[in-house]
This record gives sequence, C-alpha cells and structure tokens, in this order.
Amino acid sequence: MSDWINTIVQGVLTGGLYALLAAGLSLSFGVMRIINIAHGDFAVLAAFIAIALAQWLGLNPAEALLLTLPLMAAVGYVLQRYILNRALGADVMRPLLVTFGFSIIIQNLLLEGFSATPRSLYAGNFGTSSVTLNAQIAIGYLPLTMMIVAVAILAGMQMLFSRTMLGRAFRAASDDPEVVRLMGVDNRHVYALAMALAMVMVGVAGVFLVLQSNTSPTDGPQNLLYAFESVIIGGLGSLWGTLAGGVILGVAQAIGAKFDPGWGTLAGHLCFLAVLAFRPNGLFPKTKDR
Repeated sequence: MSDWINTIVQGVLTGGLYALLAAGLSLSFGVMRIINIAHGDFAVLAAFIAIALAQWLGLNPAEALLLTLPLMAAVGYVLQRYILNRALGADVMRPLLVTFGFSIIIQNLLLEGFSATPRSLYAGNFGTSSVTLNAQIAIGYLPLTMMIVAVAILAGMQMLFSRTMLGRAFRAASDDPEVVRLMGVDNRHVYALAMALAMVMVGVAGVFLVLQSNTSPTDGPQNLLYAFESVIIGGLGSLWGTLAGGVILGVAQAIGAKFDPGWGTLAGHLCFLAVLAFRPNGLFPKTKDR
C-alpha cells in the first residue's frame, strides 16, 4: 500500500511542474485566445538563459531565476505588442503559424548556441534531498517546491484577476475587445502585458524543468504537449483547473510507469484522450466561445 501511495504522491508533485508549464498557456488562451505553438520552446529558452547566466556570471539557480524572469517578461511584451497583435483576428491560423515560426527559430538558435547536448542546472543538495515519511515514501525538496510555487502562482493569478484593475482589464479584453477599445483601453498594451505575465510563468517552469532533469534545445514540443494536455484536462481558461489537469496527468503517468516504465507517457496520453472524449471542454472550463 505504501508503495502505491508513494507512486501517487510522486505523480501529484510532477503535476506541479506540468501546472507551471500550462499556466502561461492557459493565460494566453484565456485573454488573447492564442494557442502558442512555441510555448514549450519558450520554456526551454528560459532554461538555457538561466544556464548561461549561471555559467557566465557564477550565479546560483535562485539568482539565475531572478534575472531570467524580467528577460522573459520583456520578450513576451515585445513579441505580443509588435508581432502577435498583428496576427490576431477571426483567422485562427495566423497566430498558429506565427508561433510555429517562433518555435523553429528558438530551436535553431539554441542548437547553434548550445549544440544538441542536453544540459542541466545544478541545484546542489537541494535537488537530491528529500523528506522521508517512511521506508517507502519520500518527498523530494525540489518537487515539493515546484508544487508550492505552482499553487502560489495560481493563487496570485486568481487574486490578480478578481481584485485588481489589471485583472479586470484582462477579463474585459478577453470577453469583448471591441467594447473595451471603445472605452479607451489599448487592447494591444493589455494583451502585451498578459503575454509578459505568461512568459514570467513560462520562465519559472523552464528553470524548474532544467533543475529537475537534463534539457535539450529540441524538447520544446514535448513540453508543449504536456502543457496542452494539462490545460485541456483542467478546462480552457481555468487556472485551478490547470493545476488539477497537471496533477491528473502526473498521476496517470506515475501509475502507468508503475506497471511498466515504458507505459508512463502513454498512460498520460490515454488519460488526456479519455477526458477529451467525454468532457471536450475539460473538467473545469471557464471560457466560452465568442
């Protein structure tokens, strides 16, 4: 029994990383209705920025994270304000094609700068230490921190959307951008701020990703898949649904790997397909079609 409990616990903690990966994707879809094909590649970009800062400036992971986040926010603001805003409209293919182009560019730039060799960011004892509950159940400090950070970020986002002027601007720009524009609000700036915030969450996920395991420049599509599945399982536009979706995906993978190491990823995909078949809008949807 303890062995199974440990499996589920590890799956839940893995879900924290998936929720971090998915939070930015959920935000960009919820506000701009953009499905960012390059989302996973931006997480990898943040990971390699943190690696480069740590190596060149001799920073520890926390310091590298603090420098990476404003850089990612700036990247998100500029890309949305001057490129992605031009692609918004009735044709959903335009932002898909633009972000697909970003994906190719990021992968090739990283391959040129860092080669195809997988890299990691050394976390010291923090990355290997754990809290032992009994002989079969241990909770690693790093996975536990990822879950705590994921919950904190999502709680902060919930407060932002419900209690601040910026959050209300995000909701209004999502619900009826034409009316918001008539009220004198610059949708381009609001969307750019939303993407900057999404990129901050992507940056956090990317740094935790490279702290947990080796990452290569071509891992973006895989990260996008996990983020996308978490968002769909939880429900489009639902922040807490994103956390639930990440946890469900992580637990499904852990249970599948318990039976056979090769079944972990497959079990997660099958769980995603089951939710998609019976609840196409996800378990906790918050958005509606225009």
